[in-house]
This record gives sequence, C-alpha cells and structure tokens, in this order.
Amino acid sequence: MSERTARLCLHKFLEWVVKLYSKRYLRKPNANDVQKLYQAHEQRHGFPGMLGSIDCMHWSWQNCPVAWQVQYTRGDHGHPTIIQEAVASQDLWIWHAFFGLPGSLNDLNIIYQSQIFEDVVAGTGPDTSFTVPGVEYRRDYYIADGIYPTYSTIVKIIPHPTDEKRKKIAKYQEGARKDIERTFGVLQKKRQIIEHPARSATSKRLRHIMYACIILHNMIIEDEGRAICEYDENAFTGNSVPVSGEQQDLNMFALRNEYTHHNLQADLVEYIWNNAQNEPNDDMEDED
Repeated sequence: MSERTARLCLHKFLEWVVKLYSKRYLRKPNANDVQKLYQAHEQRHGFPGMLGSIDCMHWSWQNCPVAWQVQYTRGDHGHPTIIQEAVASQDLWIWHAFFGLPGSLNDLNIIYQSQIFEDVVAGTGPDTSFTVPGVEYRRDYYIADGIYPTYSTIVKIIPHPTDEKRKKIAKYQEGARKDIERTFGVLQKKRQIIEHPARSATSKRLRHIMYACIILHNMIIEDEGRAICEYDENAFTGNSVPVSGEQQDLNMFALRNEYTHHNLQADLVEYIWNNAQNEPNDDMEDED
C-alpha cells in the first residue's frame, strides 16, 4: 500500500469514528451527569457546583500553508499552532472540545468564539442549579486561570492571595486545575499523532484527527470503568426548543454578570475555609 493510500485510509477511518461515536463520547452532561459530577468534584476538590476545569492546548502545525503561517503563529511559540479548548472532569473525561482556531489567539479570544455556553444562552441545557450553604446559584461553573472573563459560570484562580482564606482556596483551585492539565498530558502521550507536529495540510482533516482522538480517549476511560457518568440514551438533556430572543438576551446578561461572579467566588472562599477548619490536622503528631 502506498504512503498516500495509507494516509487516505487513516483519515477515512477517523472521519467515520467521529460520525459514529460523537453522540455518545462527545456529549454534553445531562441532568444525571451534572449531579454525579457535582458529587465527585465536591468530594475530591471541595467545590460544590463545579462541573469541570477548562483550558486550551496548542498543537504544532508542521505543514501549515505559507499564507496562513503569520495568522497561526504566536510569539511565545514561534511556529504555527492550532488551538484546542476543552473541559475535563476529575476522571479525565473530556466533556467539551472546540478545535481549529489559529494559534495567534489567546484563551480569552477562544471562549468568545466557542459554543460552550450556547445551551445556557438558548435555555436548552439541563437544570444545573446548586447551593453554596445559604445561597442558591442557577448555573454550574468551571475552574479556569486568570485570563478568562468574569462570567457567572467561571471561577478564576486567585493570582495573588493576600490572606489565609484566599491562600487556602487558591491551593484548592490549583488542585482542581490539574484535572485539565493531566487530561492534555494523557491525550498527547497516548495519541502520538497529537504529540508530534501535525502534517496534514487541511484544517478539516486535523479536526477529524483531534475529535477522533478525544473520542478514543473517552472510550478507554469508559472501558476501564473509570468514568464518573454512565451513558443513558434516554436521559433528559434539556429543552429542545430555544427560548425567545428576549429571554436569550436575559440569559446572556446573567452569564456575563460580574456581580454574580464575585459573589460566587466570595461564597466559595468562605465555604472552603470553613470546611478546612473542620478537617483534622494531618500535621499533628500521634501522642502515642
């Protein structure tokens, strides 16, 4: 078999993997999944209402067309890259993937163009309300680094904590952020086609490669019994018909509400601190 035919067969295989298995392995969390993720993340990281952690990964593009190289190159990388935005949970399952934008953009530019909050604005997502003792919030949130916007659905890491309470939650946030960092590491290590610079000259084929690798990654997690959530084809995923345009505007306003963002972060600071005070001190020596 010639090298060209082998590459064509590989791309056709990846294309059909995406077509056949996207519904199951690239799905968004349904109502049952949300509650299981809440429970797992609060138990592991101490954050109530946390759906996952979000970040971006750059994939080097070796055969980027010459006309696109400036657009796809950022100064700190020095070579063309394509950006992958993803959300991962504690079990390393990837719940959201958005791939294909030029590497010259940053994480803030990416989230403005991704569809991660599309169901929130359209009112088609499941109920994701949760309670931080004494206060109820309507939407889940993701742990993110400081470059992300002050949305009500994002809890950013505190960059320079000034007191013990904020130092404590910053430590917890860093622990939660390792979920997405470990996910990118495992994805690249297990799928060597992503670890090495991309050699395809078309962005469409690169998207098939990336999404197929994510599907196979999630398949392995499910097959090994490490997945927090089980697939249920009949589970309620939310309203199928978007709400009115006026309600969508209100949803967008609520999404970008900085007041809710700061209140949520302040409530989480108090919640994490109070829980930490009630935990046994592991540094205490045994009197016996």
